[in-house]
Amino acid sequence: MLISFAALFLSVVLLQLSSGGVGPLDVLSGTELGFTRQEIGMLGSSHFLGFFIGCWFAPRLLGSVGHSRAFAAFTAAGSIGLMLHMMVINPYAWALMRIGSGLCVAGCYTVVEAWLQAKVTNETRGRAMGTYRMVDMTGSLCAQGIIGILAPADYISYNVLAILCCAALLPITLTTSSQPDTPTSPRLRPGLAYGRSPLAVAGVIVAALSSASFRMVGPIYGQEVGLTAGQIAWFLAAFVIGGAIAQVPIGWLADKYDRRKVLIWLSVAAIASCGVTISTTDWGVTGVLLSSALFGLTTFPIYSVAAAHAHDFATSDERVELSADRRLRSRCAVHHAGGGSRRADRVQYLPHGRAPHRQGPHRLHHRATHLFSRRAPVPPRARAVRQIQRVIALRTALIDPCSASGYGRGIAQGTSP
Repeated sequence: MLISFAALFLSVVLLQLSSGGVGPLDVLSGTELGFTRQEIGMLGSSHFLGFFIGCWFAPRLLGSVGHSRAFAAFTAAGSIGLMLHMMVINPYAWALMRIGSGLCVAGCYTVVEAWLQAKVTNETRGRAMGTYRMVDMTGSLCAQGIIGILAPADYISYNVLAILCCAALLPITLTTSSQPDTPTSPRLRPGLAYGRSPLAVAGVIVAALSSASFRMVGPIYGQEVGLTAGQIAWFLAAFVIGGAIAQVPIGWLADKYDRRKVLIWLSVAAIASCGVTISTTDWGVTGVLLSSALFGLTTFPIYSVAAAHAHDFATSDERVELSADRRLRSRCAVHHAGGGSRRADRVQYLPHGRAPHRQGPHRLHHRATHLFSRRAPVPPRARAVRQIQRVIALRTALIDPCSASGYGRGIAQGTSP
């Protein structure tokens, strides 16, 4: 897996080294330059504004110019924002630059995830997402280490991050692997992920909330249990290391077993790890660090498994849109299905023996049964064989209803599943 997507993963590491370092460096630099707390907070908000714009704009640009060129455009925006930092010392100018960095992160990760998901199959999707997340988290961890050697409010520091951002262009643009086919006019559809798998949406949101909450509350918890500043840094690092270690094994389990069951057991394990964290406060520094690693081990893989589960039900034309939609994990909304062809696809996933109901409360029951109980989609070849069998059975029933099979009679009478 690492070899087949080596260029893609190398670009992810370099991008993470750059984008993962700009946030903490901006905080340190803003403090050094006399920015107020409100102005420093504005920089973080600007990053998320750019992130939202990137999720909206990335599918459109990717559909127009392709994966490699879109990735190059987004990294260029991020590099320009980094290099301008020490040219204009103003918090509001920096906020505009952070919009560029947010645009870069959202756009580049949309390209990478859409590329990855288009190249793998349902049989290997869990391991692919696990490997991708392991590489991404390793780059994030290394980015935090870079901050310790970069001087705040220094031209060279921001230039180093800009060089890393530019370097991310090289592997993905020079790779000899063919780019995935891109749909003609992809758009950000916030309800797409929910329409493909509500469970995946819930998993992505839970994973995001768990990670963000731990990063915010973790330092406070560390102070309460008597950790020093250096030990708190290791406490947070152990959380990420535990999550990175678990990605590939959990991805293998998600490919071997039903992804829904893997998500449920991960959630149970995460709840149990919270209890372990409470009980290890008297075990000293080692116990606290191990509990942090255990919590990361049980919570971080939820995102990977949920993302793989959502893409199990997506068509090749929806990879880009679904990747952008998942980047806005907390903004997923109810997807109301429409159109005859999509509704027909939903009917075929109903359990055998259940006829679809189109009106009244039965229709709601039909939709709930479809959304929450379906497994991996039927392969195209098997779907075609099934359709041919239905046509043959229908013709047999129409020609000679008495000698037709039970399946054919059911179709003729309109009672077959």
